[in-house]
Amino acid sequence: MSESSGRAGGTAEPLAHGDRMNSATEAFVAHRSLLFTVAYEMLGSAADAEDVLQETWLRWAGVDLGTVRDQRAFLVRITARQALMRLRTLRRRKESYVGPWLPEPLLTAPDVAEDVELADSVSMAMLLVLETLGPTERAVFVLREVFDLQYDEIAEAVGKSPAAVRQIAHRARAHVAARRPRGAVSRAEAQDVLDAFRRAVETGDLQRLLDILAPDVVLLGDGGGVVRAVPAPVTGAGEVAPLVAGLARFGAAASLGSAQVNGCPALVLRLNGEIDTVLAVRFDDGLITGLYAVRNPEKLSRVERETAVSR
Repeated sequence: MSESSGRAGGTAEPLAHGDRMNSATEAFVAHRSLLFTVAYEMLGSAADAEDVLQETWLRWAGVDLGTVRDQRAFLVRITARQALMRLRTLRRRKESYVGPWLPEPLLTAPDVAEDVELADSVSMAMLLVLETLGPTERAVFVLREVFDLQYDEIAEAVGKSPAAVRQIAHRARAHVAARRPRGAVSRAEAQDVLDAFRRAVETGDLQRLLDILAPDVVLLGDGGGVVRAVPAPVTGAGEVAPLVAGLARFGAAASLGSAQVNGCPALVLRLNGEIDTVLAVRFDDGLITGLYAVRNPEKLSRVERETAVSR
């Protein structure tokens, strides 16, 4: 990474080591939730995002802060570059993943849903759309569309020219626009549909489920080869409804509760008090078009406590 971009000209009086580390720590902590969000949106994995933040800190701790003009932008660029390198490794890891791969769900604070753009950018539906982009396209889209970095700043982070970044951003924007939810629903509408869906699941009401599910609904299950899950996407309301209605078979040992997951209403299935499944939902025009059941135990720890995300 070039050390000139984002830095002031001239010379500055060097800080004593202790003061410099204190200042570096303060800046890093102040922007930590933002940096985590950048890494998470690029990777879809909280565990990998945390590793990226560790790598970002190691590089940030060695920077001469007196030459940094915009600490936020500089930190975001470091994070993006580290996340891009990890993304390429992660994509190879996903090729050997058992069954469908889904992003790691996050329990988010209620106020995240109030920031419509942030909630959309971290939603399970959007993260799955981003999975269809190449690594560089994903990085460019996230940095430009979500975090509003300038093209020259993005160019430095991804190792491309500003002109190339503009072209990549245009292609990525069109790609995402063609795949994102067709008709947005309000937070209240989404919650109403989800509540009706939960009641239908709890009662095993197949007809009600068929009324709520879109004809082309897709169910994905992520067990990671550790626990049972649908081994391939299941498509169509007639196929999906009986599968989700089967959640009611657990009886008194099971509880199906609502939660804010990735900024959106979702359901959490607990068996004997332990989280068994996180069921995230995609809505289009008031119907459920996507059901994303995360069951891999290695991906459920972030649903026990809130994770701070920000832009």
